[in-house]
Amino acid sequence: MSAALEGRGIALALGGTPVLHGIDVVFAAGRWTSVVGPNGAGKSTLLKALAGLLPHSGEVRLQERPLAQWPGRERARCLAWLGQGEQGADDLSVWDVAMLGRLPHQPWLAAPSQDDRAVVEHSLRATQAWDWRERPLGALSGGERQRVLLARLLAVQAEVLLMDEPLANLDPPHQADWLLLVRELVGQGRTVVSVLHEIGMALHADQMVVMAEGRVRHQGACDDPATHQALENVFDHRVAIHPLGDQWVALPR
Repeated sequence: MSAALEGRGIALALGGTPVLHGIDVVFAAGRWTSVVGPNGAGKSTLLKALAGLLPHSGEVRLQERPLAQWPGRERARCLAWLGQGEQGADDLSVWDVAMLGRLPHQPWLAAPSQDDRAVVEHSLRATQAWDWRERPLGALSGGERQRVLLARLLAVQAEVLLMDEPLANLDPPHQADWLLLVRELVGQGRTVVSVLHEIGMALHADQMVVMAEGRVRHQGACDDPATHQALENVFDHRVAIHPLGDQWVALPR
């Protein structure tokens, strides 16, 4: 199976403090990989390094090509990013925020095309944000705002999607909607990498990267007992993984 995204020897320090320590990680094309671990494990920092948002040593390869060799617009069309707790753009309408996802596809200073408008409408409907399209982003609740930012991500139509805490502020029904949306994206051949605190949701993924103290402790299938053992280990055995039907759940010990 080909690699959609990989990091080789990724090391990074913030404010002089080492955060990532020579990480090697591979994300298979057409699969959903969840990244989990305790607070301070380096999960969000790793995702930002993979997205090219933080300087680091080592190499990131996108579709087996060094990320540094991708022209900016081409990379922005292939690799899309949803950050944690993104701020700004509060005065923009929901429609305009989602339309920002189409910028990598548009000529400089060009007006949105009919195709751009169709993609944005589809993205807003997919996240159930269409009815607010004329409202300013700053007038929305945290959960509503998150759904608009997810629509912006979808509007890019990227082959690789990186999401840092995409379930933040979403209520359980909309978390379930997100899960169905990710499965739809993977069914289309897209690659999804998501940092999640919700272990139960993370166990729905195809693959899991388990991190602790700036290192990858394990990477494997979500139904692999070795993955469950690694999860329990990094959380100091305060959670236990149990079967529930054809899925797995994390319960406190």
